[in-house]
Amino acid sequence: MQSAKHVVVVGHGMVGHRFVEALRSRDTEGAWRITVLSEEADAAYDRVGLTGYTEHWDRSKLALPGNDYAGDNGVVLHLGLAARDIDRAAKTVTLADGRSLDYDALVLATGSYAFVPPVPGRDLPQCHVYRTLDDLDAIRDGALAAAKTKTPVGVVIGGGLLGLEAANALRGFGLDTHVLEMSPHLMAAQLDEAGGAVLTRMIRGLGIEVHTGVSTESIQPAQKNQPLRKSQSNDAVRVTLNDGTSIEAGVVIFAAGVRPRDELARDVGLELAQRGGVMTDRSCVTSDPDIYAVGEVAAIEGRCYGLVGPGYTSAEVVADRLLGGAAEFGEADMSTKLKLLGVDVASFGDAKGHTPNSLDVVVNDPVKQTYAKLVLSDDAKTLLGGILVGDASAYGVLRPMVASELPGDPLSLIAPAGDGASALGVGALPDIAQICSCNNVTKGDLKEAICGGCTDVPGLKKCTLAGTSCGSCVPLLKQLLEAEGVEQSTSLCEHFSQSRAEMFEIISATEIRTFSGLIEKFGTGKGCDICKPTVASILASTSSDHVLGGEQASLQDSNDHFLANIQKNGSYSVVPRVPGGDITPEQLILIGEIARDFDLYTKITGGQRIDMFGARVDQLPEIWRRLVEGGMESGQAYGKSLRTVKSCVGSDWCRYGQQDSVQMAINLELRYRGLRAPHKIKMGVSGCARECAEARGKDVGVIATETGWNLYVSGNGGMTPKHAQLLAGDLDDETLIRYIDRYLMFYIRTADRLQRTAPWLDALEGGLDHLRDVVCNDSLGLAAEFEAAVARHVDGYACEWKGVLDDPEKLSRFVSFVNAPEIADPTIEFTESFGRKVPIGMPKMPAQETS
Repeated sequence: MQSAKHVVVVGHGMVGHRFVEALRSRDTEGAWRITVLSEEADAAYDRVGLTGYTEHWDRSKLALPGNDYAGDNGVVLHLGLAARDIDRAAKTVTLADGRSLDYDALVLATGSYAFVPPVPGRDLPQCHVYRTLDDLDAIRDGALAAAKTKTPVGVVIGGGLLGLEAANALRGFGLDTHVLEMSPHLMAAQLDEAGGAVLTRMIRGLGIEVHTGVSTESIQPAQKNQPLRKSQSNDAVRVTLNDGTSIEAGVVIFAAGVRPRDELARDVGLELAQRGGVMTDRSCVTSDPDIYAVGEVAAIEGRCYGLVGPGYTSAEVVADRLLGGAAEFGEADMSTKLKLLGVDVASFGDAKGHTPNSLDVVVNDPVKQTYAKLVLSDDAKTLLGGILVGDASAYGVLRPMVASELPGDPLSLIAPAGDGASALGVGALPDIAQICSCNNVTKGDLKEAICGGCTDVPGLKKCTLAGTSCGSCVPLLKQLLEAEGVEQSTSLCEHFSQSRAEMFEIISATEIRTFSGLIEKFGTGKGCDICKPTVASILASTSSDHVLGGEQASLQDSNDHFLANIQKNGSYSVVPRVPGGDITPEQLILIGEIARDFDLYTKITGGQRIDMFGARVDQLPEIWRRLVEGGMESGQAYGKSLRTVKSCVGSDWCRYGQQDSVQMAINLELRYRGLRAPHKIKMGVSGCARECAEARGKDVGVIATETGWNLYVSGNGGMTPKHAQLLAGDLDDETLIRYIDRYLMFYIRTADRLQRTAPWLDALEGGLDHLRDVVCNDSLGLAAEFEAAVARHVDGYACEWKGVLDDPEKLSRFVSFVNAPEIADPTIEFTESFGRKVPIGMPKMPAQETS
């Protein structure tokens, strides 16, 4: 048997990894062995999701599946080892450590680097680029240092995608952030002027200052007479703009675009494109027939593509070519759908209308801060492209329609009241429509997979790779399954065939109050981690029994089991309730004293509460006792229940306040505290339309008007943030609370497990109109029952912490080791980072009772 040929891959980013996966999956005969050279110390990671790293600082969470090729003898991966030279005649690659590798084929997947314009001072230690995990680590160190100085300011040079992501990171570090953009508006590559203007207003509304139409003249130490080269990394610098103004900052990030990493190709005489990048034909072959280029370094017929979708396509083309195929790079899909600082932005097709005689259909709503544009052919029948800002919910259906004849009035597809695109659904798309642009999966491919036996979303993702990259097409996969008549199971789990809503009705009707009784009569087996917490939640929302009472204690997950949030090293955080953010000086002092006495790290949360981190499980009861004695109670930060009701200062203090938002927030929080639900619930009350409490980002949002309150519902943060929608306006206090009662109980009764209010409303038949009929018009005749259920909850509410303190049996659970309660857990360790106490290690299992 002939020995396998050798392909060397230079670069191990997303596209390099995709090439290896594609070749290995198709090379059933073992014709090729692969060596991968990675300049970075990290194996391939999700660079598209790079900003998510600033939320957890865990590199493993961005790692692409299978990036270490464990158990695959056909792939050798070298991390932290760059290629330094290529000998095209000898067909060898020289490595940074001096070794040499022979190759039969060479694939350049070197990607791109961050462009830094030639600004004087660009090499000062305060200046960074936003490109790799190491870059973000350096930015974090600089930002945390700047936050402690007299200049807690960050500047981002570049207002494109990366620039706005960098601005979000700096804002997360608590820095006052400025974005500088040379173009007249943000995201000039993706948006037109009107869409960019809407985005700019929204970004400014989030507290980030945007400067457009400006360039950077210089960066120099803020203190005069300080040598340019000797500035320390924690000193401020002065960023001078071409309009004569300047900004003093502790951190500067260059996000002014990228350039292809084509230096290897340049050094060995490969043909380059006019603007950089390794020139290839549509088969991704360079001017050397044994060398290919893929991803951002490839200038396919002279054009570089900076998106992951075209990069993946080029990787697939080369894998096919190496195995004797004839694949070619086709028309690249340059569509993008992003969420920048919580703002939806999408562009697709010919977004800017470069096609001759094209027509624009535009809906610009400055009140709702949304902008939508469709670009049509000259006969107004064919969709050429579009832009969506503020609300990109129609993107999933509109993008696959590009180059297709529209099924109806174009305006109805983007008009806010029409909800046309959503109503059309995936069923209106032709089979050739590309559902997943990242992985080039069409509707026809998905239908073929369904006919082949894929019956759920995970099956479709595994079979076709659709939805495995950016994930924006996943909702369409479920829609397609339903459109193709594949019934989706609503069973709670393998032990209960009923849905969560059906389980709620069973528990309410039978008054069975134990899990064992339910599974004996209505289920099978012994239960699992899905059904046990779900039943526990339903039992808690239908009575005021303590969550750790009797059999219920064994059903809770680790947070509810200990009435506190477990942290990464096995310690817990304690969050007392602060209704509406209203707190007395005595309570502030009490929290400070407890944090000092137990050596806890304190942080003010985004919901206007104070969180104390680092408590051992055996310390929790004593911390709770002191809080309870001081007049405070559990904030239920651990439960799938009401978390907080955030408020502004309202009419008491603010000159713009129209109603007493503080008192309303207190009333709502005390009314719904401890109310268990399918998922956590957050509320906000703003005293005027300036929205300082960010109420429209909450499950329940209340905004004051001159005559009462506007009620907004089903807004969410989390993985897919969404603005709340107006349910009713100008309500008096009594009507407002009555409507919230009905809304919450309708949600609690009918939602799926772990379903937040936004996707619940999206899935609700009839949508907002139906919800309004139920809540405001009592169309189901259940209003009195809903209100009575809340009234029972209010009457029966008791602090869960106090319930533990008053019950020796419950109190006995709170030990690090059940069989040795006097011993503290020695595995819980802490260190210090920039003056902050931080945990070491991964979570341990909670203490378990022994038989």
